[in-house]
Amino acid sequence: MLSTDPAPGLSSDPEDDVALSEARQRSLNDDLQQLARDARSYAEAEFEFQKTRAAYAVSASKSIIVYAVAALVLVFFAIMALVVGLVIALGPWLTPWGAMAAVTLGLLAIAVLLLLKAKKRIGILMMVMGGEKAS
Repeated sequence: MLSTDPAPGLSSDPEDDVALSEARQRSLNDDLQQLARDARSYAEAEFEFQKTRAAYAVSASKSIIVYAVAALVLVFFAIMALVVGLVIALGPWLTPWGAMAAVTLGLLAIAVLLLLKAKKRIGILMMVMGGEKAS
């Protein structure tokens, strides 16, 4: 016959006895239902956390976009000032029309170089993504 007495040397604590009797009264089904409730509660809390995080990211993105657009507008005006300054500075040496033509041709040459680089990158991307031959 098995003894329910604790092993020799172990104390019989009343709190342990209460926990042991509660554990014997619960069924596996009760434990699984509690586990399911806990998992659902965790999932709902995680969903709310992610929703709050996404809302914060959206609100922060609005101000980031405003600052970035403002910076790009200022860069555009700075480049325009540089172009006008170049035309004015080159005017005495090339005449106003010559300075305007030289600056315009220089800007167009830079634009063509950038477009050629973009075309090369697009070709590489198309080759990697679609397996097509890059041109």
